[in-house]
Amino acid sequence: MTTQRWRAGHLPGLDASEVAWHVLPFEGHGRRVDIEVPLLTDAQMQAVARHVREAARARLQPMPVDAVIDVLARAVARLLDASDPRRQELDALLPVVTGYDPEMVRLGLTSYLHTFRAPQLQRFVAQDFPNPKVLDGFQPAVKGGAIRAFGPALLAHVWAGNVPGLPLWSLACGLLVKAGNVGKLPSAEPVFASVFARLLAEVHPPLADCLAVTWWKGGQPGPAAALYRWADTVLAYGGNAALREVRDQVPVTTRFLGYGHKLGVALVGRAALDMQRGPATARLVALDIVRYEQQGCYSPHAVYVERGGATDPRQFAQHLAAELANLAHRHPRRVLPLDEAAAVSAWRQAAEWRALGGQGELLGDEDSPWAVVQADAPQPLAPSAGHRCIVLSAVETLDDVALLLAPHAAFLQTVGLATAPEHLYRLAALLGQAGVTRVAPIGGMTQPEAGWHHDGRFNLADLVRIVEIEQGAEAAADRLAPSWQEGRP
Repeated sequence: MTTQRWRAGHLPGLDASEVAWHVLPFEGHGRRVDIEVPLLTDAQMQAVARHVREAARARLQPMPVDAVIDVLARAVARLLDASDPRRQELDALLPVVTGYDPEMVRLGLTSYLHTFRAPQLQRFVAQDFPNPKVLDGFQPAVKGGAIRAFGPALLAHVWAGNVPGLPLWSLACGLLVKAGNVGKLPSAEPVFASVFARLLAEVHPPLADCLAVTWWKGGQPGPAAALYRWADTVLAYGGNAALREVRDQVPVTTRFLGYGHKLGVALVGRAALDMQRGPATARLVALDIVRYEQQGCYSPHAVYVERGGATDPRQFAQHLAAELANLAHRHPRRVLPLDEAAAVSAWRQAAEWRALGGQGELLGDEDSPWAVVQADAPQPLAPSAGHRCIVLSAVETLDDVALLLAPHAAFLQTVGLATAPEHLYRLAALLGQAGVTRVAPIGGMTQPEAGWHHDGRFNLADLVRIVEIEQGAEAAADRLAPSWQEGRP
């Protein structure tokens, strides 16, 4: 087994030789990578926060938002180039660090990066700001007067490591509102944010000091508290316990935006269940399940299939099982650590007991790296064990699913929906009332469109504060102009 040593982080204003480094070991695909992550003292964290904040004020905030979009788009264009050294660095490291199939990582990352090209970033901004120029200066307000949007002077990010590349979303948001950005690397995936920070510095050197990427041990209060004292806004991803820990450390006067774990669901209507569309739809559901092993908040954990189609729910389950078996050869499941393997085994065992009691059927033997539970009665929503485990329930009509989902509104996010046009908006309204915030096509559940409202919120507008010049203030200023008295009696 070959071993590589790689240093993570991006620390403008600090001498790397004066920083302590902690090693995170990773093994996968016949390789070992020892990744060094920075362990900053409280004083060093404060120095980084101050440095980034001041650099953003001097270099980033004067840039027009179109110029920021251009820089981000040029960086993403390099990562979309398979021959670029930074892209090759990601393709080499991410499969080892995450354990995911290299081809799945490559395809998933490329698809994800397309969301951050210039046209998509422009839509991203326009979705939250009908007049994006409010990020550059005061603009006329509909009610009279003028408004301007100011991003935080310093935005702190606490990233999760369940999906490779996740930090790009919040980093792009922070840069688009012209904030200084300091991010905490996740121990599970410390690569992407480090590479992207260095790439931005290469593409546009003035931005090198406007963001930092660091790390600290979970539960270590010193560096975190030092950063949060300097931040205007803290943006965090993770489970409820992790978010609670972060929120408790954030000063009460600092804005806190937390994104917790969510569940996705797939709904398949009769229109998608004829003899041709049925197998094709099963293939798309399988892709949504396999991408990143259901670790994303938009991944499906349950499938509801409407009765009355040419392909009945049991046949659809068999098609889905066959597609998961095929994908297991194309994109092998990552090797599971003991705790995750035990969770999958326990989930399968419970499903087997229910099957013995006449409550459904388990497809996939114990050696299969996937499992489909097919139930003839609608099952309540519950998280599966992940790692290609899914519950498929038959329902009389897709309208019934909203009632099953409503008790779990706090944990709902994405529904993948395959239905006829005349049912789309009615079902979307029912799902929205139940707590769903995103309705996506099946096969696209794990690929949100540019400008989507993450967990039903505004990605950019939630980060800014709006400064208003009231119409009365304009009128009062006009009365003090030398020209005001001209021509008046």
